[in-house]
Amino acid sequence: MGAGKTTIGRSLAKRLERGFVDTDKEIESRTGVSIPTIFEIEGEDGFRKREAQIIEEFAQTSGLVVATGGGSVLRKENRDNMRYSGLVIYLDVPPQTLWERTRNDRNRPLLHVADPLLKLNQLFSVRDPLYREVAELIVDGSRMSAQGVLQYLLREVENRWKR
Repeated sequence: MGAGKTTIGRSLAKRLERGFVDTDKEIESRTGVSIPTIFEIEGEDGFRKREAQIIEEFAQTSGLVVATGGGSVLRKENRDNMRYSGLVIYLDVPPQTLWERTRNDRNRPLLHVADPLLKLNQLFSVRDPLYREVAELIVDGSRMSAQGVLQYLLREVENRWKR
């Protein structure tokens, strides 16, 4: 949620000459409605079920860079699908930075609360250990520009493929 998964994922896919999928955009494309609308109609659980189906589907496809939604890591089945389908990268960004990046974004239903920064801190405290559990590579996404993160990832991916 604001870590830069889509921006960096799209750039990484382009540089690696691979396909790119953003699971949130894929859900919107398939349903014809926005994520906030899905949350409004089906609740978070309904959205998470759709998300799990998309992740499972793309886990079966090789050669993709996939940007998952921030909460996708909450379901064990998603963590398993991510772990067994490729290199999992966690863009670690502190809640304060996430808040600064997302505070004017109305397309984030979980942040439609009285205190979005508090909510981000709560989400982070639950999600961070799960990301650390599943990720093979953890990148501090708050200290580098998107271009810096991209260059770092390209070097890491190249080093891992050489093994």
